[in-house]
Amino acid sequence: MSDDNTHFGYQTVPLADKARRVRGVFDSVASRYDVMNDLMSGGLHRLWKRQTITEAAVRRGQKVLDLAGGTGDLALAFSRQVGASGQVVLADINASMLREGRRRLVDAGVAGNLSIAQVDAEQLPFADGTFDRITIAFGLRNVSRKERAIASMFRVLKPGGKLLILEFSKPAEVLQPAYDAYSFKVLPMLGKLVAGDDASYQYLAESIRMHPDQETLLRMLQEAGFERCKYTNMAGGIVALHTGVRL
Repeated sequence: MSDDNTHFGYQTVPLADKARRVRGVFDSVASRYDVMNDLMSGGLHRLWKRQTITEAAVRRGQKVLDLAGGTGDLALAFSRQVGASGQVVLADINASMLREGRRRLVDAGVAGNLSIAQVDAEQLPFADGTFDRITIAFGLRNVSRKERAIASMFRVLKPGGKLLILEFSKPAEVLQPAYDAYSFKVLPMLGKLVAGDDASYQYLAESIRMHPDQETLLRMLQEAGFERCKYTNMAGGIVALHTGVRL
């Protein structure tokens, strides 16, 4: 693949076109995003995010960036943890998702320590060494140039800061046939019935297959300069939590 092209699911598309297509996917599903997540995962996505929050070990007074934060569930938890002296930024490239996140956070009575920013993960508009923690949950696979995004995250982390990437990954071989059948038959059907959009959930299944597996993503973190890199498989490897520290 040339440097001017990237993947959109199984399709090869121009780099400039992927952001538009991904934006279309999330514009379509934003209002039903949380409902679909519960249906698709049987509610397990809440447990995976809870484990991410626990692993982040956010403390009062810290600064946290929640990238691709969507409807704000991680950001809301971090806002409560950092307290009045801390700061949380809920960031996403998609305006529709941020609107849903803002609505939910207002309904939850979120504190004044949380702000919302529309950003591109490949070019984060923050100063070097700004954040103590960066999380990105189920968003990295939608980034065109993942190496650039990881390097950008490294740059805006403070020394001693920690990156946490929660993402679909490669399941154990014994699970693969059932997982493929579910992904390519059940997910698009659910998308059509609940969100009125089967194509976006076909893309979801394909984008997961094109995302780097656990070991590849681990090497990408190490090559970007992160130390103490590791990953934890969840649900037999269907999802993995990768972490790395900027020393």
